[in-house]
Amino acid sequence: MTTGRRAGYSAISNSSRVQIMHLVQERPQRTIAEMVTATGLHPNTVREHVQRLTDEGYIVAATEHRTTRGRPRVLYSAAGGVHAASPIQLRKVRAAAQRGDLMRRVMPEAAPTRGAHLGTDALHQVDALVDDLIDAGFDPLVDERELTVDLTPCAQATAQADRREVLCRVHLELMQSVLQAAGGPLAVDGMRPACDPGACVVQLTRASAGDAAA
Repeated sequence: MTTGRRAGYSAISNSSRVQIMHLVQERPQRTIAEMVTATGLHPNTVREHVQRLTDEGYIVAATEHRTTRGRPRVLYSAAGGVHAASPIQLRKVRAAAQRGDLMRRVMPEAAPTRGAHLGTDALHQVDALVDDLIDAGFDPLVDERELTVDLTPCAQATAQADRREVLCRVHLELMQSVLQAAGGPLAVDGMRPACDPGACVVQLTRASAGDAAA
């Protein structure tokens, strides 16, 4: 099992940035003007939020290819996948893997069986996911045999109770993005159902050898 430490203020702790992330996850290549219309925020405020999310590796920007006269627009998409890889996110997952490997070398007693059943690629995915969740303000508890990530209690869900569904969807997409960037067989399967609205356990799934090869 892997435990994390709670971090402070994060890029996704702000409800407006959650709303912006939801927009670019729903449909990539959004303009600032589109996000202003959808959120009702001032253009400068949207730009500041988008810049923060870009700096954290959650959003990537691309310049529009134009075949007509006019200044090309900047288009924003959620990081993840082949068409929207974030160099910042890729650096983060590589650094997480290096830290994880170092910890397992110098502190083998902390997790004597880690990696024995997951394999190196999946283990590095877990390293990246835990680091990202800690940076986002969570205290993740990972069960590497059951492939679950327990984020209970979720302070963000309490603070943004009126938009919990959107918040959870955004975070699940972000987790999937990190796993994709790290590369390996693990993917987000969804949240486990719970009677307690404050409970949050995310179920991961592992691709079969055939699926991974495809």
